Amino acid sequence: MAHGGASTGTSLAPPLAMGVRVNLSVMMFLQYAMWGSWFVVLGVYLDKGLHFEGPQIGWIYSTMALGTIFAPLFIGQIADRYFSSEKLMAILHLAGAGLLYAMAKVTDVNLLFLVALLYALVYSPTLVLSNSITFTHVPDGARDFPSIRVFGTIGWIAANLLVDFALPRVDGHPASETNLPLLLAAGFSALLGVLSFALPHTPPAGKAGDAFPALRAVGLLRSPSFAVFFGVSFIITIVLAFYYSFTSIYLDSSTLPRIPEAQRLISFTLFGKPIAFTLGAASVMTIGQIAEMVLLPLLPWFLRHLGMKWVLALGMLSWGVRYYLFAVGAQGLVSPWVVIASLALHGVCFDFFFAAGFIHVDNEAPPSIRASGQALFTFLTYGVGMWLGNVVSGYVVDFYSTGPAASPVRDWYHIWLVPSIGVLASLVIFVLFFHIHPRQTAPADAWKPSPGEGGTDIVSAEHRTHIESGEAGVDL
Repeated sequence: MAHGGASTGTSLAPPLAMGVRVNLSVMMFLQYAMWGSWFVVLGVYLDKGLHFEGPQIGWIYSTMALGTIFAPLFIGQIADRYFSSEKLMAILHLAGAGLLYAMAKVTDVNLLFLVALLYALVYSPTLVLSNSITFTHVPDGARDFPSIRVFGTIGWIAANLLVDFALPRVDGHPASETNLPLLLAAGFSALLGVLSFALPHTPPAGKAGDAFPALRAVGLLRSPSFAVFFGVSFIITIVLAFYYSFTSIYLDSSTLPRIPEAQRLISFTLFGKPIAFTLGAASVMTIGQIAEMVLLPLLPWFLRHLGMKWVLALGMLSWGVRYYLFAVGAQGLVSPWVVIASLALHGVCFDFFFAAGFIHVDNEAPPSIRASGQALFTFLTYGVGMWLGNVVSGYVVDFYSTGPAASPVRDWYHIWLVPSIGVLASLVIFVLFFHIHPRQTAPADAWKPSPGEGGTDIVSAEHRTHIESGEAGVDL
């Protein structure tokens, strides 16, 4: 079986060597631990540590989306033609370590934006490179990749727990309000940069790919349902950016302070020594990643029983409900524990819309442009949509804020109503105008090829591997 292929039934491929498994698993852990270290709590640092305004926070968060858009223009072409993947990974992560260190030291908003953009341009390609290296060196992608990729999510969760439970307070301030998470990320990046030289050799393909493969799939928009799907996905990602940019600030300033300190304290005894930690925004937001890990394996079941349209609709509805709970939570109409519990809806939001969305594109796009269709979906969502959402969210937060930048008073109720209404309006449009031809409804054995058909099923073999492994979409 070709490397990275999907297995059918019991795999005939040889077992993955333990040394390679450990090597690739450590790579995945560090790949996402460095991102999780700073991305979740950066807003808290910019808000309470550097006293930046909402638009400035939004623009700095938007750099990761800009990296997704522009990095393939040059890094992707270099990787395809001139450098082995593991050496390029090493160079990019070592450079990234220096840039993360610079981000931790810079306090000027314009210079910080520039450094953050440079970092996004060197980090974004490593997400693809880490998957490429893994799929090249596992005997059976469908069998082996999920157990390796899950260490990425574990790394993200572990890094967030480290921020709240291990990093020290500075002058009485929690680590999330300081530059320590960025320094932690720089350490992870430097470590992976060094370890990448020991990764399995993955030579370049020898020819450059398309800089903008998404352009080949623009013709899909001639289909009304595809146009509705891509349009709604674009809007959904704009409002999704509110979550990534400002949830940690909201939790830190509005939700967690309403919980008595005694209830936020986690204490236990380890080897006879008392250990005590206080829940913070970084640690409680790991609820979303845990829910995502639990729900993703159940996605095929929901697709079989609800169908693609209603799985997508349920994912959108979950976004609207979560934002509404954030809004009423800000007014004290629901318990802060309800707001924290609503973070679990991230699993439904991500799995039922983005992971299912990649499946839908895979189902509907002609085989000749299937990869380009996926590229278009990624470009509109994680690229342009996420960039615009980060920028817009900053201005919305600023509009509903009063007082000086050092101690703003934010009207979180109206801030969260904006994305909630946007999601629910998109949901209505989606339900009314999105239709799938009956022949493409997922059958009971949607992810299993029929005997003798050589893998012709509702989801292509390659993308089924990506969905089962959690590779479809960015794990946030």
